[in-house]
Amino acid sequence: MAGASGDGLGTTERVLTLLGLLQQRQTWTGPELADRLGVTPRTVRRDVERLRALGYPVHAEQGVGGGYRLGPGQDLPPLLLDDEEAIATVVSLLAGAGGGVAGAGDAALRALTKLDRVLPVRLREEVRALSGSVESFGGGRTPVDPGVLMTLARACRDEVEAGFGYPSGGGVRWRRVEPYRLVASDRRWYLLAYDLDRDGWRSFRVDRMTGVSARTWRFRPRAVPDAAAYVQEGVASRVYPHRARFLVHAPADTVRAQIPASAAVVRRRGSEACEVLSGAGSLDFVLMHVLLLGHDFEVLDPPELRGRCRVLAERLLSAGAAAPQEAVPPAPAPQEADAQEAGAATHRPGARS
Repeated sequence: MAGASGDGLGTTERVLTLLGLLQQRQTWTGPELADRLGVTPRTVRRDVERLRALGYPVHAEQGVGGGYRLGPGQDLPPLLLDDEEAIATVVSLLAGAGGGVAGAGDAALRALTKLDRVLPVRLREEVRALSGSVESFGGGRTPVDPGVLMTLARACRDEVEAGFGYPSGGGVRWRRVEPYRLVASDRRWYLLAYDLDRDGWRSFRVDRMTGVSARTWRFRPRAVPDAAAYVQEGVASRVYPHRARFLVHAPADTVRAQIPASAAVVRRRGSEACEVLSGAGSLDFVLMHVLLLGHDFEVLDPPELRGRCRVLAERLLSAGAAAPQEAVPPAPAPQEADAQEAGAATHRPGARS
């Protein structure tokens, strides 16, 4: 047989190996499992019964396409996690699935798949609710405390107020908010929330929060904006002193591939055009970045940017039309001229050494 020898594995080790195999893919046939474990199909059947006795719902289906399949549990199986640990693990894996460490995302997704197959129904519903509180417009980001993410995700789900310290005006100010969604950008985690003290929607960087806590006061949900779009627009433009909109004559997918999600918002305008919204410390900076995309474009806002286009165009035309001048070496300083003359005299034909 191709698998490990059953004689080399104790019963407990073999049963745990069987459990690991069942968690790796949807369905295994009896002969496949027997081959992998190095035992007979009869031993596989006995080990399946041992898993069932421990609380693992292993289903057996006959016929073509049938086999052994690990189903969702009625109770959290032994040797795994209690309810709180299972939920905390899932939220941590949600964070890791979008992380920037090479390979971490795939490993996190595999672990989430395994947990999803064995979680009891009551926990599966809670995990889905937590997952529904997380949105994304990118991947690979600044690490944050998974416990903070879990606290905020639960507050979003349970519709209770949250509080935390947040940098403001050179200090830290306590903020009371109604949390709605966690949003993952290509670099950071954000919370979209209604700021009760400023009476308006705000996005907060999770890595800047301190003392995060969920309160007991419930709130009635408001009409919430598109969370990912709102946060992305804030990251790409609202935080800057100057904002600009352009109509770019190229497909939206093409332009999105050229601009990081945190640098600009790209909205489709038909099949061959898109709108680009971005911000920067100066309008010239935004203008040059759009110019370097290599597509024809028009300025939509602000109106004064059209004037800057003409000024920069004239400057570029002037630079391109100017004829190159011959480089003239600078005149030597008086001391250098004397030294050069003396050196030349010693090398004239007939000069003495």
